[in-house]
Amino acid sequence: MGNISNNIMDAIGNTPLVRLNRILDGQRRVFAKLEGSNPAGSMKDRTSHLIISELIRKGIISRGGTIIESSSGNMAAGLAQACLFYGLNLMVVVDPNLNPHTHKLLKAYGAEIVMVHEPHPTGGFLAARLEKVKELLATVPNSLWSNQYENPNNPRAHHTTMSEIMAALDNNLDYLFIATSTCGTLMGCADYIEKNGFQTKLIAVDAVGSVLFGNKPGKRKIPGHGAGIPSKFLDTSKLYDVLHVSDLECIKGCWKLLNEEAILAGGSSGGIVSAYLKYSRYISKDSTAVLLFPDSGERYLDTVYNMEWVRENIELENIPSTIGYLKNRANLKTFEDAAV
Repeated sequence: MGNISNNIMDAIGNTPLVRLNRILDGQRRVFAKLEGSNPAGSMKDRTSHLIISELIRKGIISRGGTIIESSSGNMAAGLAQACLFYGLNLMVVVDPNLNPHTHKLLKAYGAEIVMVHEPHPTGGFLAARLEKVKELLATVPNSLWSNQYENPNNPRAHHTTMSEIMAALDNNLDYLFIATSTCGTLMGCADYIEKNGFQTKLIAVDAVGSVLFGNKPGKRKIPGHGAGIPSKFLDTSKLYDVLHVSDLECIKGCWKLLNEEAILAGGSSGGIVSAYLKYSRYISKDSTAVLLFPDSGERYLDTVYNMEWVRENIELENIPSTIGYLKNRANLKTFEDAAV
């Protein structure tokens, strides 16, 4: 008999770890952690549940109260499910990059959607969303900001993610590739690695146009990947390296993953695939690597997997394949260099 969960929140976690046999012709031990298998569809289910359940446990908010949060999509869906389960209202501040599928999903869960239409002059859409959150907190009674950007339960939620990976691989993991956003997942895994004395090398995969590692801001079309303002969690001393991938690389990675592994994954997962393929030449063939895929591809059917949208929104030629670095050096100049 399979495992039985007492409720939908108990079904979060224990997501599949799947070997990728084809993207490098089966020559390496590389696995994908499929966080899209969580009940609301992403790794943010873990974050949402821990944040909300701890607020309730500590009596900071109770049934009938209102959670307010800024999100590019996945956190909104995770919070919508958790808030519905615990009897809370949710107001989620989003921007035009929110994909249509997630918009419909939030409506189904009963969340109130507040859209900001213009980016902040210095912090992009993220700063604009956070500004709107503060406005709402001042006017909505019995409301609370869950604050995924600073809440310590964001990284703490991913100690469990890391423990699942290590248990499945008998604590034998050489490289872990994780996409950036709030950097909660990244630093939660980093903390677990450090606390347990593992030698796993943590590779951050950031977006071209993200400011997280000190680069200049730029336009980005793939949601949930990169950020327009610095992270409160990020500690670069705990990272082994950082790679930057363009929107086009995210899209090509998604299609490669779909065509070769039959895995329909989200935009940032495609970025991780492209980053791994670029970096694999520097990884010994007897190493074990895990790619943490934040969500599945259903929410991207109208964007990443819609070639009409791609042609209209993505610069298809002369896209640089840039690589930032902390300790290591790699000279990868074009997307074609990555052999993707």
